[in-house]
Amino acid sequence: MSTQETVAAPISDELPEAVVARQGRVSIVWLIPLVALAIGGWLAYTAWSGQGPTISIAFKSAAGLQAGKTKVKFKDVDVGTVTTIEVAEDLAGVVVTAQLVAGAEAYLREGTRFWVERPRVTASRVTGLETLLSGAYIAIDPATEGTAERDFVGLEEPPLFTTSEPGRKLVLRSAALGSLNIGSPVYHRDIQVGQVVGYQLDPGGAGVSIDIFIAAPHDELVRTTSRFWNVSGVEVRLSAEGVAVDTQSLLALMIGGIGFDTPELLDPGAVAEEGTHFPLYASREQAHERTFLYKERYLLYFSGSVRGLEVGAPVLLRGIRVGQVLDVELKLDLQDFAFRIPVLVEVEPERVGLIGDRGPLKVEAMVERLVQQGLRGQLKSGNLLTGALYVDLDFHPDAPSATITREGDYRVVPTVAAPLDAVATKANQFLDTLLALPLEAIGGDLRATLQSTRELVESPELMAALAALERALIQVGETASSYRGLTPRIEEALRQTQESLAAAETFVGADSAMSGELRVLLRELSAAARSIRAMADYLERHPEALLKGKGGMR
Repeated sequence: MSTQETVAAPISDELPEAVVARQGRVSIVWLIPLVALAIGGWLAYTAWSGQGPTISIAFKSAAGLQAGKTKVKFKDVDVGTVTTIEVAEDLAGVVVTAQLVAGAEAYLREGTRFWVERPRVTASRVTGLETLLSGAYIAIDPATEGTAERDFVGLEEPPLFTTSEPGRKLVLRSAALGSLNIGSPVYHRDIQVGQVVGYQLDPGGAGVSIDIFIAAPHDELVRTTSRFWNVSGVEVRLSAEGVAVDTQSLLALMIGGIGFDTPELLDPGAVAEEGTHFPLYASREQAHERTFLYKERYLLYFSGSVRGLEVGAPVLLRGIRVGQVLDVELKLDLQDFAFRIPVLVEVEPERVGLIGDRGPLKVEAMVERLVQQGLRGQLKSGNLLTGALYVDLDFHPDAPSATITREGDYRVVPTVAAPLDAVATKANQFLDTLLALPLEAIGGDLRATLQSTRELVESPELMAALAALERALIQVGETASSYRGLTPRIEEALRQTQESLAAAETFVGADSAMSGELRVLLRELSAAARSIRAMADYLERHPEALLKGKGGMR
């Protein structure tokens, strides 16, 4: 600070007047507020430049969220804070405003996902247990591709995988969802390698698209020829070897599951790309069933009941499946007012192997020749418990001759009656024959015979004869009782007779003297008998010898 100069003046009675001179330089005191203003501006700029983007997230509910306290986290790292929570204008939910850290705008893309992390317990997993102590927070799954975005719609459930997790997302097509749900496991050789992450109806409701995620490195196992099938529930198969029960795991029983593998007999092909579509088969057997591109359709007409024949029923040729039933209808023929049931079947001729040179012979000509040899369609029962029917193609040499005809776009294969229908036909024929008999006359004769029999049974003579027979039986019983006391005497007499026979056998035995004498006597008697026979013969020729005697010349 400088000194002031004083000008000398003459002494007088008047009061002196001070003259003030202004300072020529700025005072240093003014530097203090300037510095403070500069520091404040720098701090404000630093705070503004270091501030991250502000975003809004729409949720259905703000349960567990608090303005100024709830954090936004990525892999347990704070990347922002909730600033305000307001009710949406349409009252359908809430809008949460959050302030993120600087640099987060690079990950705020249209594919970025937000959800509230809180404790959740489902059939497939348990998540968010750490929030029991720390409280709920908003989790973020950032995306690096797509257009920039600041307004988001939060997920009600946390995603099963994040964009930072390696793997592939595939799509399965099925006619129905079945017991599958989000979180259902995906198995390869009984090892879980992925899970179901979502599903939605196809446009028009024609089917269901099921999104699955296969984690790396198992995603390399999915090839373009891989087959996927449903392993939910318990599969029971009844075959010639017995009953086979197949199930994947207890988890698959509760929430469903999917299995897949690549058939070994097929070319595995390349690794499936992200978003590749695959059909979802109902069972492993259907997934591994061979498919053929060449198919032929035929019509078969049946006149009997087709109860138990459903769409998808097999068509068998000599017990081997060669196709399936596509449609079953009921038609009325107005000419004879008889019902006819056309059954449309689809046959895969490639299932039948050929031996020898086929030459120019076509499938139509081969089928025509087989029909001429007796090939016919017939309905047979495939299961006695369920009553399910199937179409059986086999040879019936006794069937009437027939040929292939054509109706519209399809060729018609002749059929024969089902075994049960044949039995019913024979039963009807038997009933017709039975009804043709003179049943009334036969019934009259039977009634007359029964009346005569009744009169005979009720006649006094028959009753008297029965009474006499009863008395005779009583007398026979009494006589038998009286003879029962003679049994010991009879046994003694038999014993004595046996002893006498033994003594007689000793007396006339082959070695006894009596036996020798008897043999001599018998020889002499034989000689005498021969002499008498010779004399009788001579007298028969010469009866005069009794008077004249035997002459010398004779």
